[in-house]
Amino acid sequence: MPFAVRFLAPALAAGLVALTLGGCGGPTILGEADHAASPVILDEQAAVAAISRYRAEHGLGPVVLDPGLVKAASYQAGTNARAGRLSHEIGGTFTSRMSQAGLAKAYAAENLSAGSETFDQVLARWKNSPEHNRNMLMPQLRRAGIARVDAPDTRYKRYWALVMAGG
Repeated sequence: MPFAVRFLAPALAAGLVALTLGGCGGPTILGEADHAASPVILDEQAAVAAISRYRAEHGLGPVVLDPGLVKAASYQAGTNARAGRLSHEIGGTFTSRMSQAGLAKAYAAENLSAGSETFDQVLARWKNSPEHNRNMLMPQLRRAGIARVDAPDTRYKRYWALVMAGG
């Protein structure tokens, strides 16, 4: 279930932000996490290095670990884990979540997955999915954040999110 977005004009971005954030009283990516699911300490630096190596194989530049994007990925992985299903919309629209992360006018992409036990497994899944693969190989992307959240009482038990953004 990949999703990529790029704002073409500041006016469009402002309109979308006003539409999606206006009057919103729900949780934000900067808010407190619900503790029903367990965030896992993941070697984000190693994961980003693996994605960078994969991008290099395709003639693309590396991505660097971005703490803000790790936070955005953690929020979405946790939201999906608590819901027990995958959706780019559970924690708010991708557009609104990226606006909250300060990326309203940037290239950005998100890959989600559930069920993979290891980062290597989830990366292989994303590589083999044309849409997820396209997200990882967007030339404009320069930063990344990845997270895994475990929710043992759900169908998939392990939820992953990768958020990548441009310069």
